[in-house]
Amino acid sequence: MTRIRDVVERALATGYLTVEAEDQLRQLLTTRYDLEDFNAFMILQEAAMTGKVKQESRERCGIK
Repeated sequence: MTRIRDVVERALATGYLTVEAEDQLRQLLTTRYDLEDFNAFMILQEAAMTGKVKQESRERCGIK
C-alpha cells in the first residue's frame, strides 16, 4: 500500500504534484497515518507554498 510519504517523496523529487497524486493524498488522508506521514505532508505543503513543487491542478485553473 502506498503511504503519504511515498507520494510526497515523488512530488519533491520531480518538483511536480499531479492531479492523480493529489487525489491519492486526499484518499490517504482519510485513513489512519503515522507521524512520519503527517510530517511529510507538512513538508509538501510548505514546498507547494514556496513554489518548490508545482501543482498540476493549479496550472489547469490558471492559478500561480
